[in-house]
Amino acid sequence: MRAVFVTLLAASQLALAAPSERDAMALAVKGARYMQEHGKYALIACINRKDPAFNQGTLYLAMRDLNGITIAHPTTALIGKNLLDVPDADGKLFRHEMLALARGKGSGWVDYKFLNPRTGKVEAKTTYVLRVDDVALEAGVYKHEDGASLH
Repeated sequence: MRAVFVTLLAASQLALAAPSERDAMALAVKGARYMQEHGKYALIACINRKDPAFNQGTLYLAMRDLNGITIAHPTTALIGKNLLDVPDADGKLFRHEMLALARGKGSGWVDYKFLNPRTGKVEAKTTYVLRVDDVALEAGVYKHEDGASLH
């Protein structure tokens, strides 16, 4: 009985842990694989309907075309919009960096400040960008309070 309790406690603590940069990268790669197996429009549908495979609260997958138009996002009001020139809280045009990565080496990290819906505060965030064909997949996480980074 004690072993079952310890196992359940450990599992619940993992579930409460904030997503990591590894989780963001894994989600983007998962999206790329899904897109290669099922097609771009199938992935768009999954993202837009908030499929739990691609939407885990503050960690979610989004898709942007290489001109900056949001193609898929769990916040459906953003779909069809070009937000390239909308800065973060510090005035950084971080979406320009995302597209430059996608168009250039094809993948990488972009750091910026963004409103965390869980805390209601502007916090440091990092997003992994992965180009797949003619789109950029993006999955980001809010950084730990100590500012630790894996990249």
